[in-house]
Amino acid sequence: MSAPGPVTIRNLTAQPLTIKLVERYETPNPKDFLPNGGFSVSNVSSNFTTLFSNKTSHSPASVNEKAQAFTKQDVDLRMEPFTTHVTDIKTSERGPAEILRLTLQGDGGGRWRIDTPTPSSASQTLSPLTPVPKHDYTAIYNSADHFLAILESTNLRNWMKEFQDETPLSALSLPGTHNSPTYHKALPSVRCQAVPPRDQLENGVRFFDIRVQPTNPSDPKDDGLALVHGAFPISLTGPKRFRDLLKTIEGFLDRNPSETLIMSLKREGTGNATDQQLCQILHDHYCSDQARWYTSPSIPTLAQARGKIVLVRRFELADSLKGENDGKGWGLNAENWAYNTPDCTYGDVRVQDFCEVLETENIEKKISLCCDHFERAAAVVCPIPGVTTDETNPVPPGPLYLNFLSASNFWKVGCWPEKIAARLNPAVKDFLVQRHDVGDKGVDGPGEKVEGDGGVGIVVCDWVGQGGDWDLVRAIVGMNSKLLVRQRGVGWK
Repeated sequence: MSAPGPVTIRNLTAQPLTIKLVERYETPNPKDFLPNGGFSVSNVSSNFTTLFSNKTSHSPASVNEKAQAFTKQDVDLRMEPFTTHVTDIKTSERGPAEILRLTLQGDGGGRWRIDTPTPSSASQTLSPLTPVPKHDYTAIYNSADHFLAILESTNLRNWMKEFQDETPLSALSLPGTHNSPTYHKALPSVRCQAVPPRDQLENGVRFFDIRVQPTNPSDPKDDGLALVHGAFPISLTGPKRFRDLLKTIEGFLDRNPSETLIMSLKREGTGNATDQQLCQILHDHYCSDQARWYTSPSIPTLAQARGKIVLVRRFELADSLKGENDGKGWGLNAENWAYNTPDCTYGDVRVQDFCEVLETENIEKKISLCCDHFERAAAVVCPIPGVTTDETNPVPPGPLYLNFLSASNFWKVGCWPEKIAARLNPAVKDFLVQRHDVGDKGVDGPGEKVEGDGGVGIVVCDWVGQGGDWDLVRAIVGMNSKLLVRQRGVGWK
């Protein structure tokens, strides 16, 4: 159990929130509490369960309504959107096992509450105290730092519907996955994902990194594309096909027309196929339907991309396609960024892809490089029609910031994708909700001012969704908060 200290609270929502009431409750069984600040449900006695009521898997363990607070304090701490506050509210007064309850109020009159410490490091939904609240909120609590981050609860299945049609994709913070379909039984260095692509889509992922190999490149009529990772197939139980993956994606977009999927395609695998052959196969057999694919060589707005797959090209163009779009080519250009790069701008992308984590000691370097790239993306400003841009003063909508959290070393067990993700994903989540885009002021006071929309670009992850944990995705989507504030306007409630 960490020592008592003042609670730091960060409002990562698009609305002002005010803490109105602080209450403290004793718990009957301190031994049930864990060193991480939560408590073990398996150790909770029947007497303990009468005091607490567990709701959903991501709902807080709330103090029973009949329990009496041993202290109550009215406060009036206003937190503007995307501000951090070091409060004078201590985590505990009598002992480490007490429960601290905070009641928050929105400008529209709604009220919510959250109890800390939360049962685990997983996100918790705030309990609404008003019927049919206009907003729902989610909290992520880091007990080691006594840090409570509050995000707007989002339906991850169709989170893009909140944004204006004029929004360029480069302005959004987008969760993505690396080698997206590699969730099958495979070599440990080949498997990069915990769950299938459909689950990723349903839980907010909007960028897929796909590697394919033409199965019969000498026959232009053959559309066969096998899913691979490097020289290996993605499954030990039989080949997996790109066509089947597309059916999953298309079905999701049909059910959720407000969404889009950015797809990076690259040729890998054994054999003698060329990029030009892959390009021609994709053009002739897959990407010709303009109602389904966006293949223009310029970053689209959401209006242009909704319901579609946006092609990011990591292969050379076929000669026959170099004249497309008035000689500008075909697809967004990500053909050849520098290998193992901490920061490279090429074509339509700016990339962090430091991947050679050869020793476990290098994982910290990888985390640092990821965080550096988040801060570069934070400076991006989305053009708001009629406000920040017009025909005379346009704001360019690019590049796409790609931030790969992935890395591996086949020869080192501690550096396999799953092992690296187990350390890197929680560290990145904590960085995003606590320290991303806070500027030189850090958390010394409220109202930090940073130029830009505070986004993080496209964050390409390994092993998200493992055990139902989508909090890294929630944190990434939550980084769109500043953009929402600007798009909704000052008077929005």
